[in-house]
Amino acid sequence: MIKKINEIAATVKGFLPKNKNDVEVFRIKYLGKSGVLNQLFEEFKNVPVEEKKEIGRSINNLKEQLKNKISSFDFSEKKNQNTNFEDLTKKVKVNNLGSRHPLSIIEEEIIEVFSSIGFSVAEGPEIEDDWHNFSALNTPEEHPARDMQDTFFIQSDPSILLRSHTSSVQVRHMENNSPPIRILSPGRVYRNEAISSRAHCLFHQIEGLYIDKDVSFADLKKTLLFFAKKLFGENSKIRLRPSFFPFTEPSAEVDVYWGLKNENDYRITKGTGWLEILGCGMVDPNVLENCGIDPKKYTGFAFGMGIERIVMLKYKVDDIRLFFENDVRFLKQFNFSL
Repeated sequence: MIKKINEIAATVKGFLPKNKNDVEVFRIKYLGKSGVLNQLFEEFKNVPVEEKKEIGRSINNLKEQLKNKISSFDFSEKKNQNTNFEDLTKKVKVNNLGSRHPLSIIEEEIIEVFSSIGFSVAEGPEIEDDWHNFSALNTPEEHPARDMQDTFFIQSDPSILLRSHTSSVQVRHMENNSPPIRILSPGRVYRNEAISSRAHCLFHQIEGLYIDKDVSFADLKKTLLFFAKKLFGENSKIRLRPSFFPFTEPSAEVDVYWGLKNENDYRITKGTGWLEILGCGMVDPNVLENCGIDPKKYTGFAFGMGIERIVMLKYKVDDIRLFFENDVRFLKQFNFSL
């Protein structure tokens, strides 16, 4: 597969368009939904584990090469210099650029970390049915765990709702794919909560799922430690505390050591130095069975985190509402991402 990637890279390097249309055709061919790059990511799922790191890095490098190549061409037509009209094709000054949203920055960082160890992105609908959001995840109608998620239901049809977590994407993927499965499911989720500085009715999650033969809790812990070191620094430490989720057993909450360097650290960690970042556990056999996977043959782990919480920790943002107000003064602080 490396040979194939190198051949594509050589073709990209030698691409010389004649006009703007050539660039657009090139972009669609390589970066479109059915393009060459997405085909490579599909083939990547079948790559042996020992080769995934090298091949994953090569695909990501090719992606950056493609983006740089496309952005390097400018076919804007210059207007006559002697005219009194303003040249609308003239490039703008770069002293007033916008910035990427902090949620997008961290979501992409998280995806890159897990992509480097073989996870691919899976997406699903935000308007869900009861089966995929609750029942398939070992949470039948009478289950008390439903009270943990105050859900937005469609009034005319109580079986249709706004998804309360992206675990529903994992259910859909398991129903339509055979193990091994290694996916991330980022996206918006909705819960009927009072809006405050620490909570919102709309927020973003990113969840992970790994199903294969002989997957253990030790695999889960190693994966999450790798993630923490990549996102928070090589010296990061994590701890796992027993918890409960209806779709995993055993289940745990994961904390990262934040430290106690100043008064703010004492306040946000309540004097412990530890901060909760995500929940995780081994996929309950009932969930595997509901999705058509043999629990006697396969095991797996799942984890999930709120992207807003990670952003608030990493950038020391103290009010979740700032992410949704589009205040330019707030967003400009993140123009380092350009």
